[in-house]
Formats: sequence, structure tokens, C-alpha cells
Amino acid sequence: MPLPPRVLNVGGGTSRDLPPHYKGWEQVLLDIDPNVKPDVVCDAKEMRKLPPAKYDAVFCSHNLEHFYRHEVPAVLAGFLHVLKPDGFVQIAVPDMMELFERVVRDCRDIDETWYSSSGGPISFHDVIYGWGKAVAQGNLYYAHKTGFSDKTLTKALSSAGFRHVMTAREQGNLHAYAFKSKAKPTPARLKTLGVL
Repeated sequence: MPLPPRVLNVGGGTSRDLPPHYKGWEQVLLDIDPNVKPDVVCDAKEMRKLPPAKYDAVFCSHNLEHFYRHEVPAVLAGFLHVLKPDGFVQIAVPDMMELFERVVRDCRDIDETWYSSSGGPISFHDVIYGWGKAVAQGNLYYAHKTGFSDKTLTKALSSAGFRHVMTAREQGNLHAYAFKSKAKPTPARLKTLGVL
């Protein structure tokens, strides 16, 4: 019986919730914070020290913005390093273009609530600089150190060596799929990932 595909959930914290297209996959949680009891304790900037070509996918939701801009290439290089030749990365980050559009268009103050989450209200300030509630309690892992637009995220992934990059904007989030292989992903594969 073949082994299930493996996904590395980078920076998932205490959450092991993944999108439905990962159902049946083996999930490995990587996080820098040992308190969340990850499978792999590792700074994502150091992922090139992990065994190469071990995962079919890397899932990174709302973690890439926690690195300084100059650190992002090292993180993305680590993603590429741990992926199998036909692997892909799925990334979600705050959509900074939408955030700034909303602040300017609607004359909103950055301390106003943008949306509500399971952890409570999230202000524009939280999205720009990190979740203030957690940072104030001393958890500096929640600080945001950079931000992305569609253009900057696409450029970062392409510069890291990903061959095919697809992005979409949705309700304050910027989503990206980036593929390691030179071969263009087939429509059937994109459909299984919920892209088509």
C-alpha cells in the first residue's frame, strides 16, 4: 500500500487545521515555539538543515509575515529544499493592498477593528504589526515584520526558484500556490487543490 502524501505545516502553532484538499495526507507540524508541541521544532529560516525532498507540499498560513523582509528568501529557500521535485507550497498572508485600500477609502483609523477572529477582534494595526494582544503578553512570535502585495509575493517566490506561481486575493488574505517542477501543473491537479 502506498504511503500517503506528506504536508509540512510551517508555523501552524497549535492549529492542525488544514484545507480540505489535504484530507488523507500525513501532516507534520513545524514551529519555532516548543510550547505548541510541534513535530519539528525549527526556525523556518533554518529549514535548509532539514532532510531534502521529503514533503509533497508545504503549507504556510499567516506565518511568512513574521519574518523580516531580508529573511524571507531564506525561508522560501527552505521550503524549496524540503519539497520533492514535483512538490508545491501553499501560502496565505495578509493582503496589504486591501488593508491600505480599506483604511484610505473608508477613512478608517488603524486602531479600528477590521474583522473578528476566534481570538477576538483584529484591528488594522494588528494586521500591520502583529497581534497586539499576544505581543503585549510577551509572545513576540506574533509580531509582524514584513508585508506582501500580490506583486511582491509573486516576485519573492519566483526569485526563490519556484517555477509556476499563482496568486489570488480573498477577503483580506493573499493566497499563493507555487510549484517546484518545471512542468506546468495540470488542470486536474489544480482542481484537486481547489484552485480551479
